[in-house]
Amino acid sequence: MVGRDQVRPLAPASDRPHSSDDDETTLNVKKRFHQRRCFKYCACVSTFLFLLAIIIIILIFTVFKIKDPIITMNGVTVEKLDLVNTSGNLLPIPKPGSNMTIKADVSVKNPNYSSFRYSNTTTTISYRDTVVGEARGPPGKSKARKTMRMNVTIDIITDKIVSHPGLQDDISSGLLTMNSYTSVGGRVKLLNMIKKYVVVKMNCSITVNITSQSIQDQKCTKKVKL
Repeated sequence: MVGRDQVRPLAPASDRPHSSDDDETTLNVKKRFHQRRCFKYCACVSTFLFLLAIIIIILIFTVFKIKDPIITMNGVTVEKLDLVNTSGNLLPIPKPGSNMTIKADVSVKNPNYSSFRYSNTTTTISYRDTVVGEARGPPGKSKARKTMRMNVTIDIITDKIVSHPGLQDDISSGLLTMNSYTSVGGRVKLLNMIKKYVVVKMNCSITVNITSQSIQDQKCTKKVKL
């Protein structure tokens, strides 16, 4: 009997009963591995979104920052001015009943990375605070980072100038000073999200040489209204 007990074989390892502690340990290891992987994934996504937000903010305040359009009066020419000599005046004066034609070369520069769409442009000419001419231009579009030029033709009613009491002083000096006012209103739109409505205004003082019928001096000031 003693011999039989000594030679009894051991049970195979596969037949041994499993411990619940081992199963729980394995599950905890897998759970921690899954949690670490999810944490790394979330950290990568969060970092990417954070960097993307920073890049977008930088672009909005630098490259995509909406800048004000620039309007410039490149030049003014007198195309038609009928003069007559009258007694008592050493220099001729504008002929009553006739019109004087002035052509203004105006450019609209768009410094933005999106087009600038503007409505009708308005240009008025005044002589000593009296409006003597007005012209309207059609709506248009200035492409991104481009400059659009347009010619504005204005017919001046000379009767309003001739009847003004201050004309004699200008005739004596040989210079006729007038003021022009140009207004351009429009909209800049970036990425179909950012919109900005602006009105660009420009006031110019134009001095016309009566004898040569040319522009002798021109000074302009600009103002942007949001």
